[in-house]
Amino acid sequence: MRSVSCLITYSVMVYYNTMSFWGRAMPSFSNRFSLRTLATGLAFSLLLPVLASCGKPSGDAKAEEATTDASVPVEVVPVQRRSISASYSGTATLEPESEAQVAAKISGVLLKLLVEEGDQVKAGQVLAQLDDENPRLNLAKAEASLRKLENDYRRSKEMFERKLLSVEQNDKIRYDLETQRATWELARLELSYTNITAPISGVISRRIVKVGNFIQVNQALFQIDNFDPLLAVLNVPERELNTLHADQVVRLRVDSIADQAFEGHIQRISPVVDAATGTFRVTCEFRDDSRRLKSGMFGRLEVTYAQHEDVPTIPRAALIEEDGETAVFVVQSGAAAAAAEADTAKAKAADAPPEKAVATDKNAGPAKDVPPIPAWVAKRRVVKVGYGDANHVEVLEGLAEGDRVITLGRSAVRDGTAVQVLEGVQ
Repeated sequence: MRSVSCLITYSVMVYYNTMSFWGRAMPSFSNRFSLRTLATGLAFSLLLPVLASCGKPSGDAKAEEATTDASVPVEVVPVQRRSISASYSGTATLEPESEAQVAAKISGVLLKLLVEEGDQVKAGQVLAQLDDENPRLNLAKAEASLRKLENDYRRSKEMFERKLLSVEQNDKIRYDLETQRATWELARLELSYTNITAPISGVISRRIVKVGNFIQVNQALFQIDNFDPLLAVLNVPERELNTLHADQVVRLRVDSIADQAFEGHIQRISPVVDAATGTFRVTCEFRDDSRRLKSGMFGRLEVTYAQHEDVPTIPRAALIEEDGETAVFVVQSGAAAAAAEADTAKAKAADAPPEKAVATDKNAGPAKDVPPIPAWVAKRRVVKVGYGDANHVEVLEGLAEGDRVITLGRSAVRDGTAVQVLEGVQ
């Protein structure tokens, strides 16, 4: 605006004075027209240096603009006190503690299905029935033969007691009777196999056959899973061997039930470490009365093994791992940082030998323009951290409560970089 004002004011002055002077000397129309053209060109030529001087910013404005452009926008979060826990996190697929495939022990046509997928069953419950006509006839045949041999043995025994039958003949009939009794038991057992029963208690997770199918011996008919409890097996690195133990609380989350966390415990820990992977097996147990958890679900597990209360913490996003050190960038006032640097320089000068200080003063050139002090600067600070969770870490050394650390934009700053502070989400 200041440049435009200078331009308008000076143009009016040049144009008016030119017209006034030459108008009195050239009163004719043609002369006045040439005069107006001459005055306009003269005013424009004289305005160029004036415009340049009016639009040129001052030194202070330049410095302020340069400082603003050089500042890196960053997001900061203050050190805060909170409770933080040490935990191990992993993923695993849920699996039933016990599962079984129900297979046929005898061949035959499937006549009836008594359960369906999703039904809760108990051990010994009849699930399906096969055609029992042939096994039933075999049992009747075996039973008839058994009754005949029982009568034969009774008569043989009477004759043997009266010395009318030899020992060998009596023993033969007795052995035949025992063989037939076993045949009858086998026929009775095969008849019972026509009723397909559940070997374990659980839920019918899969029905494999349909009514009317001819079932072969050992053919699978159903899959039964016992969801109470469900197990999740973690392969944990060897370094966690001394931090986990049986009965520790485990929290489970699955994507399909995001609104609920399920609590369980460590059921058992393998006593050996797998040499190939460097891990050991940790089996976790979960009991869900709501029946929302299902076998095969993929879950994220967290085992909390220690907790610290009311300790200073910072977001994990603020940490920088470099050169074997853990560090953060802290935001400081530019004036405070400059004062600290000046004190450091004075201390170094005081410690230097006198002759070196004199030589330095002689070699010093003329004073240069001092750059403006930025409002905020980033300072690198080495820290020592303790327990940490997914979002925060405990600070043991290097920071004080109230210090503000850079969480967003830290990759774009270095020690002493001017920054523009944006308050982050805590």
